[in-house]
Amino acid sequence: MLAATRTIAAERRALAEKLRRAGIDSADADARLLIAHALGIDRAALVANGERALGADEAKAIDALAARRLAREPVSRIFGAKEFWSLTLQLSPAVLVPRPETETVVEAALDTLTRDGSRKEKLRILDIGTGSGALLLALLTELPNAMGTGTDISAAALDVARANAERNGLAARCSFVACDIAAGVAGPFDLIVSNPPYVARGDIASLAPEVRDYDPALALDGGADGLDGYRSIAADARRLLAPGGRLIVELGLGQEPAVRTLFTKAGLTAGAARNDLAGIARALSAAIAL
Repeated sequence: MLAATRTIAAERRALAEKLRRAGIDSADADARLLIAHALGIDRAALVANGERALGADEAKAIDALAARRLAREPVSRIFGAKEFWSLTLQLSPAVLVPRPETETVVEAALDTLTRDGSRKEKLRILDIGTGSGALLLALLTELPNAMGTGTDISAAALDVARANAERNGLAARCSFVACDIAAGVAGPFDLIVSNPPYVARGDIASLAPEVRDYDPALALDGGADGLDGYRSIAADARRLLAPGGRLIVELGLGQEPAVRTLFTKAGLTAGAARNDLAGIARALSAAIAL
């Protein structure tokens, strides 16, 4: 009888309030997404059927998803997939959830290639620390003649990247190599991109629980100062970059000056950083200094 008195609209409001009380900023949106997912309907149907009573099994399914979100598991992990650059990428505990700010790296790369007129060329792309394959696969969708390689130290992450390449029809144009940074690949590459681990080790404990408790530590831990990944990339860049090639990395908050200095010391010339939608310097591009 209890389940029969729960309508879709009432359940959405109640769940949103529970999520708000748990300190989740996206409470309303998350409640809509979770309930629609549990019921197998879209947002329009969720609204149109708001006064329909929930069945016992439906209520149970919603409760199970709600419990996971109240434990601060991200919605994308609950669903097992995340949209990135119009691609649907499957997830596992071995990979980061691709974030909107990471699309800034894709934008910076495409702008650079547009300016130099090379978007239609047979480019070789390297994605260092590819994770789910987000950066590499997004670029391959925009660069029809390009071929790409993704590296990752995690074999489990590479399994996810390979599966995402297959799922999005890009497997014929990319390969994946298990190695630390780029130790297992040889250049030259026309474009190198990376979203390296950039959280200072001592700061990981203070991250939001959605990140701290669910993203893999390997993909977060950038060493004592958060810069270890950039140091390794900078040290290898001259070996890997083709003449005229570009390196573009994602930056953590406030890291632009330090990363720029590392690149300069490694014989690279860094351009202006590209800001994300929040106005944070998020993508830094560099080339071999002439």
